[in-house]
Amino acid sequence: MALKGNLRDFSTTQLLNLINLARKTGTLTIQSNGEVANMSFQEGKLIYAHLGAERENYLAQFLHNAGKLSKEQADIIETRVQGKSDKQIGRLLIQAGHVTQSDIIQSVRQNILNVVYKLFTWVEGLFRFEANQLPPPTLITIPIDLESVIMEGSRRLQEWEILQEELPDLDVSLRFTERPDARLRNINLTVEEWKVISLIDPRNSMRKIAQANNLSDFEIRRIIYGMLQAGLVTLVQQPAKPRQQPIQAGESPRRKRAKAAPPTESLATRRSMVERIMDRIRGL
Repeated sequence: MALKGNLRDFSTTQLLNLINLARKTGTLTIQSNGEVANMSFQEGKLIYAHLGAERENYLAQFLHNAGKLSKEQADIIETRVQGKSDKQIGRLLIQAGHVTQSDIIQSVRQNILNVVYKLFTWVEGLFRFEANQLPPPTLITIPIDLESVIMEGSRRLQEWEILQEELPDLDVSLRFTERPDARLRNINLTVEEWKVISLIDPRNSMRKIAQANNLSDFEIRRIIYGMLQAGLVTLVQQPAKPRQQPIQAGESPRRKRAKAAPPTESLATRRSMVERIMDRIRGL
């Protein structure tokens, strides 16, 4: 008989603790707000996790998200290897010298963890645990100790609550503060942070920047919050959309639009800043 219930009564943390202590083997499915997540376990160890509809050829996307393949490479692979499993795709990529076995293991492991960490923020939904149900043998599974997952997930949950309070709206844009170049020279940033920096522009919302870099809501909030605390960027308050005024007699539409246009940063300054940032990214 399957174990089932509601996250309001039994949290993700409690479910993982139970599976860990009882050394359970099977698959836990959670449904919340239209999303479906599956986590598989073998003798109490997490071995696989995914969000959305189940497929057998996720590997190219995992490698792209981890920076091991470009978007173009991942798209080509997914098109050419239709019908092949992740294990078969992995062997082909290793033989062709595109990635290593270590690249594949790290990419799959990170994807599993990203899925599970997201579930710690789910407070409502239905769950169901099917004993002895495991993913297809064609998928790549990685055994991960649940103790470390539970500790990191709990820490992220606390951080997530703070980040949501500080940055509740991802549709807000950002701009650089004064003298960003001087500040950037004194700060060590990760590759992901440099990629975010390269897209800072009042025309780009945090949500757009996250989508362009395959970052989760948690990851983009954490990066932006750090930049705000360091004084690198500031939030741009979006003004209410003005009502369109009728064009006065004798005034051309082009002139009307020019008068209403908000002031922008110098194009030369903006281009110079972005070029320097991209040079830093390429040099990492």
